[in-house]
Amino acid sequence: MHNPPHPYPISDGPLDTRPRGYADESGCLAVLLAELTAAGVELGEYDRRIVDWLAVWDWPTVATIASLIRRAARSSQ
Repeated sequence: MHNPPHPYPISDGPLDTRPRGYADESGCLAVLLAELTAAGVELGEYDRRIVDWLAVWDWPTVATIASLIRRAARSSQ
């Protein structure tokens, strides 16, 4: 599975605790886009606006969303 370049890994399994670490907006955006691309998700203009909006959230939230995308993609294969 695709692993985006980030010092804090994206979980492949259910999360029981808050992900640790920090990433700025550009790092969060890169992780979200990498997971969506790896999942084969095509983004429309509004989709991209929402992904941009999500990228300003804190790293634990973004890491959790990225993990959900990864796990959903894996379960659909």
